[in-house]
Amino acid sequence: MSDHNNEIYSTAVRAGRRTYFFDVKATRGNDLYLTLTESKKSTSEDGYENYQKHKIFLYKEDFEKFKDGFEDALNKIEELRSSGDYAE
Repeated sequence: MSDHNNEIYSTAVRAGRRTYFFDVKATRGNDLYLTLTESKKSTSEDGYENYQKHKIFLYKEDFEKFKDGFEDALNKIEELRSSGDYAE
């Protein structure tokens, strides 16, 4: 794996006008990292379709912290939904 940003694995989640891409890549030193990309389809005033993309790079030293924060937020959402404070 000598190629910089070598893609190892990719999966996409389609959600309406948005698509989320989860891409596992390797650095030159064979360290794995994850890129999360949100791609949102939009139409300009002249009728042309285009895609807005937002990308997050997540490195191995942050995997656990990111996972913990993500799970904490999802658990809070579930708690709020089950308490009836927020509708689904």
